[in-house]
Amino acid sequence: MKNLVKKLLKKKLKISVAESCTGGMLASSITSISGASKVFSLGLVTYSNQAKINVLKVNKKIIKKYGAVSAECCEAMVKNLAKISKAQINISITGIAGPNGGTKSKPVGLVYIGVKKGNRLLISKNFFKKKSRNSIQKVTVKRSLEILNSLI
Repeated sequence: MKNLVKKLLKKKLKISVAESCTGGMLASSITSISGASKVFSLGLVTYSNQAKINVLKVNKKIIKKYGAVSAECCEAMVKNLAKISKAQINISITGIAGPNGGTKSKPVGLVYIGVKKGNRLLISKNFFKKKSRNSIQKVTVKRSLEILNSLI
């Protein structure tokens, strides 16, 4: 984590996050590092569909057609976050942390992570199985940081 903040500082990059199933855990892990105030712009926890629609301006048709836990919603979240935050790096997370809420097509542990850096967009579909709610949240944050580190 310290390395990420150092990299961002060195390259003079700002980062913003929009989280759903991780409930602010990614923002918290970044802001727990000294010096984060120079690189961290904005953190939103858009947990409900209504928040995704009202705050992040995700088109409600996307949520209706694909669901909040989808590559399409994750992409809309990260693209709209980039417009709001003006940060160079934006990340969105949407998924099912469980233990309830899963279905056959969207099981507990399904998490989408979206990263937008400049014109580059990456949507990562992840499946973290056989884990508790808290461990799904933690492994999602870990995976998000791995993706960020590889892109910076």
